[in-house]
Amino acid sequence: MTADAAGSARLGPDERTAALAALTRDEVQVLVVGGGVVGAGVALDAVTRGLSVGLVEARDFGSGTSSRSSKLIHGGL
Repeated sequence: MTADAAGSARLGPDERTAALAALTRDEVQVLVVGGGVVGAGVALDAVTRGLSVGLVEARDFGSGTSSRSSKLIHGGL
């Protein structure tokens, strides 16, 4: 991952390709499909329980329905 000027992590094309390649060769205990608020929360919960997790999203994380309809504040995300 690379970081922008503000220190936020960015998953650019090269990092996405490497992450997807890792998912094809490494086994995970939990695979979460969908990187919205709920998917990210499920992945976070599984990781905090010590499970190995893969999270896949077709577009940018949190850019779909979660970005328009959640209207909730989600602690920790």
